[in-house]
Amino acid sequence: MALSTQAIYGTAAKRNGAKVLSGFAVPSGIYPCKPGGPNDYLYVYTSRTNPAHWRRLLDVIGRKDLIGDPRFDSGAARLEREPEIDEMIAAWTRRYDKREAMRLLADAGVPAGAVFDTMELTDEPDFARRGIIQTMKHPTAGPFKMPGWPVRFSGRTPEVRPAPLLGQHTNEILGEWLGLDANQIDQLGKDGVV
Repeated sequence: MALSTQAIYGTAAKRNGAKVLSGFAVPSGIYPCKPGGPNDYLYVYTSRTNPAHWRRLLDVIGRKDLIGDPRFDSGAARLEREPEIDEMIAAWTRRYDKREAMRLLADAGVPAGAVFDTMELTDEPDFARRGIIQTMKHPTAGPFKMPGWPVRFSGRTPEVRPAPLLGQHTNEILGEWLGLDANQIDQLGKDGVV
């Protein structure tokens, strides 16, 4: 949906929200990064079923003093202090750009990702290299960047191809599928059937 909106209007799709819908994973959400523009955010997620995420996050953001602190040690305790935790993480993320913050947290084993708008996604060179975003060559619209097929075959993403134009394969279908010869197909055209 977001990428189709971008294709129609030529601008990045607007965001819909920042928190996990369940509301139980604290911290989780988007946090502002430098330089502080409208698109400078990092998504951070700590699983309540993996306490190592929280400890690793505290280590990276320079708050080892809170490891084992009962005010923050359980998911329930963190839920009670969500605004405080969010501000603590935001104070750290504001010191880095979103890619740098993502790398630091990911290197420590904390689930994190730079928040890209749809334009950044389609322009990401690594996504193009990996076939995640492909440029389809449409016969009438020209080149069009879009997500590739998520399934890989023999380690490769299949090439995205345009849908056929109206009537593009009519002769092939009539001939190969219905067994009509060229004269019969020509006659259908003359009769206005196809």
